[in-house]
Amino acid sequence: MAETTLLKAEERDETGKSLARAIRKNGQIPCIIYGDKKEPLAACLNAIETLKLYNSGKMLSQLIDVETSKGEKFKVISKDVQLHPVKGNIIHVDLLRLGADARISVEVSVSFTAEEESPGLREGGILNVSRYTVELDCPATNIPELVEVDLTGLEIGATVHLSDVKLPEGIVSAITDRDITIASIAAPKSEEEIEALDAADAEAPEAAEGAEGDEEAESTEETSSDASDSEEKE
Repeated sequence: MAETTLLKAEERDETGKSLARAIRKNGQIPCIIYGDKKEPLAACLNAIETLKLYNSGKMLSQLIDVETSKGEKFKVISKDVQLHPVKGNIIHVDLLRLGADARISVEVSVSFTAEEESPGLREGGILNVSRYTVELDCPATNIPELVEVDLTGLEIGATVHLSDVKLPEGIVSAITDRDITIASIAAPKSEEEIEALDAADAEAPEAAEGAEGDEEAESTEETSSDASDSEEKE
């Protein structure tokens, strides 16, 4: 199960732009907490702790435990984090309160295991990854940290779909109209293909140098022409 982080929220009775500016000057971030069939709650979050969580990359993908200044505790997920267009600091946060039986769709990272047990990879095959994350529908209290893809026994030409992966109980793909392709094992490139790629890489700098030389020559010709025109006018 994915870890959770605690954020303390100071409840506030008033809202508005002028109040929001005052909150930010005080080292806090205005926040709205809604959902679970309850009235929206206006609150403030500690700016340093919130930015630290956001920069960790976990704020938008994991559960957050909120404890209010009045002692209420509940779980939320981030629904929107607004950043200042120039400074990049957080200026407002929307949090979705989750009930005990809530289900949510989240992006979960994919991890590949047992690469040494794949005959295709041992023979020089290439692991082509189509998805580094997958969107899952899961209980709010049971969000997996990773989706592990076991490559044991996979030959060259094999393709791994999300349906091939054993997910924890109660967790399914959030995309229901197709089976998601996660990765495949492609055949190694032949010597001819490798030589062709090397030749193309070698030709690219030469072509670029040639183009630069042509541009310099054209620039020199234009400069000479301008100088001649100037002399004629004088």
